[in-house]
Amino acid sequence: MIEVKGLTKYFGAIAALQDASFSVNAGEIVGFLGPNGAGKSTAMRILTGFFPASRGEARVDGFEVHEKPLEVKRRIGYLPENVPLYDEMTVKGFLGYVAQVKGLPRGQRNAEVAQVMEKCGLNDMGKRMLRQLSKGYRQRVGIAQALVGSPPVLILDEPTVGLDPGQIVDIRSMIKDLGGKHTILLSTHILPEVNMVCDRVIIISRGRIVAQDTMEQLTAAGGKTLEQAFMEAVASDRGAALEEAQ
Repeated sequence: MIEVKGLTKYFGAIAALQDASFSVNAGEIVGFLGPNGAGKSTAMRILTGFFPASRGEARVDGFEVHEKPLEVKRRIGYLPENVPLYDEMTVKGFLGYVAQVKGLPRGQRNAEVAQVMEKCGLNDMGKRMLRQLSKGYRQRVGIAQALVGSPPVLILDEPTVGLDPGQIVDIRSMIKDLGGKHTILLSTHILPEVNMVCDRVIIISRGRIVAQDTMEQLTAAGGKTLEQAFMEAVASDRGAALEEAQ
């Protein structure tokens, strides 16, 4: 469902992504892990058409992102790290607006909004102004807007950032329930979340993919935890960077 080959992105002389290649199969939940500045958000923004790659290919459901950007956007629901909400709108009004922007026929919009509000636990919040919502409910609205139109692919950038433990459990459960029905690429710094939700893991460091495997295979060698496997992959890449510098 997602296929990335040799993806590279330069900002001036700085390479934010370097020949990154990975794939995500239909119905998978894949954790996209890496230190701050590793290139996760850059890769996600290229996939969602926010800006082009310097070179390489990115395909969603067979459509190349730069050649068929509208077809790709129709197939993706995107939750950025900082959820862009119109604070002067109500929850229901905002989701109705999203349905309109996504091109849903007028006669289907109310039913679609009701469905995503049900999925995201927002039924009691429909008339609430967005500016009045807690951080946890704002994240729920962010996931709900990504789900409008039932896109086959969901790209979620730090969906539980800034939430309290109870809110994290709620959002994690919601994401797990969406697996199978949607293909999900999930960026997060919370490794227990990946353990509980994801089928497979991709680790990126300094713009390079340094490991990717199923959760079982990644942690099987020597009985490692995911945290140990992550730290070893990143440390190995940093060691390679020091050798290059010398």
